[in-house]
Amino acid sequence: MKKNKSKILMIFSLVVFVFTFLGCGQKQKKVAEKNHPNVIVIMTDDLGYVDVGFNGSKDIPTPNIDRIAQNGVKFTNGYTPYAVCSPSRAGFITGRYQQRFGYERNAQYRPNDPNMGLPQTEKTIPEVIGQSGYTSGIIGKWHLGAHISNHPLNRGFDFFYGHLGGGHRYFPEELTIKDSYSFSDEPMSYRSWIMRDHVPEKTDEYLTDEFSNEAVSFVERNQDRPFFLYLAYNAPHGPLQATQKYLDRFDHIKNKKRKTYAAMVSAVDDGVGRLLNKLEALNISENTMIFFLSDNGGPEPKNGSNNGPLREGKSSIYEGGNRIPFAMQWPAQITPMVYEYPISSLDILPTIAEWTNTPISADRPLDGVNIIPYLKGEKQGRPHQTLYVRKFDDDLYSVRDGDLKLVTKKRNSVKELYNLQEDLGEENDLATEFPEEVKRLDSLRQNWDAQLIDPIFLGLKHTARWNKKGKGKP
Repeated sequence: MKKNKSKILMIFSLVVFVFTFLGCGQKQKKVAEKNHPNVIVIMTDDLGYVDVGFNGSKDIPTPNIDRIAQNGVKFTNGYTPYAVCSPSRAGFITGRYQQRFGYERNAQYRPNDPNMGLPQTEKTIPEVIGQSGYTSGIIGKWHLGAHISNHPLNRGFDFFYGHLGGGHRYFPEELTIKDSYSFSDEPMSYRSWIMRDHVPEKTDEYLTDEFSNEAVSFVERNQDRPFFLYLAYNAPHGPLQATQKYLDRFDHIKNKKRKTYAAMVSAVDDGVGRLLNKLEALNISENTMIFFLSDNGGPEPKNGSNNGPLREGKSSIYEGGNRIPFAMQWPAQITPMVYEYPISSLDILPTIAEWTNTPISADRPLDGVNIIPYLKGEKQGRPHQTLYVRKFDDDLYSVRDGDLKLVTKKRNSVKELYNLQEDLGEENDLATEFPEEVKRLDSLRQNWDAQLIDPIFLGLKHTARWNKKGKGKP
């Protein structure tokens, strides 16, 4: 009898030990997951360089966007790898110069063309960090291919609420086309219903507010596990549309275009505030890495944006084309600062990958770098000595090396040299004074250009409907 009792006691103790061990393991796993930062990238569309408070906006208050810069880092020299939407996003989401894989044009809206968009050879942020157990969601604008093979859920994301094309109308009553795959036309795509994963859904609110609602909901649903959220507002990209609620805030702006643009930016700012507040309420703000940026510079005359001292705007190889408002916060690791050295949206993927101990494919090396050691003072000097831009169709290049910038035009026959430290507006061409520097920077350009390939698809500019001269192939 005693032997049976001893045996039962031994078995019971063993069971308790096993369950305790398993429970402990689960607890340790949960703690380990919490050591992985949540990541949020908030990307606006066609936002002007000085159209946020932290870059000096006087007529458009952005108190919530400014919180990111005040709580973290204001980048004075933040860049994207291209000056228009789709190629810029292709570079950001892969961490690689998009010209390496032939993505150098704004993709056409072609649901029947699997080659019109991001090549399957390239890995996206969610595909990379998914290896480390991250749940990923995208809300808003995709613009990396309308074919089903390039749907966000087929490119690493676990959740999608948004539209596939390059822009969208904002009022729900104007969204009249249910099936996003039923046409091949960019303007028509602006009127499609919004997709929830693969299912079209009729909206009933101003689109920017809808995207903000979904962002808050995504964070609530995923608060107990590491997540990546790409909140890709299509605002303030045209068409210029805002509700009276936001317009009423800007009676001091008399220019109608600028007033509507300001109202659209204010709607984004409200959404950013709600998202930041939700992170704080859930007590996960401290270990959440947040980036805020625009996909390219503002097209000033077109949408009423303001690039301030920068020359030109969207689509240009001058500073106004791809020098953008850029800020980040990560309270657990980064103290508030202003960072002066150039950084790029290419840096977001490698920064996340290194902090999540995620491997990168050796055959697809990244052009970005992990910027955290530079922000913490663990590494000195510039994250990037040189940054490049190429516009294949226009035969235009820019090379920024240190504070010098070389602009090359007209099949290499025109070269301009600027010192950005002294001449932010690129007004004083130094090419004739420093021919050796022109030669040196042009050699850098040629070496980089030799690593690239030609574009692999025709862009929006090649469609007759979008070409003002009526030329080009549809």
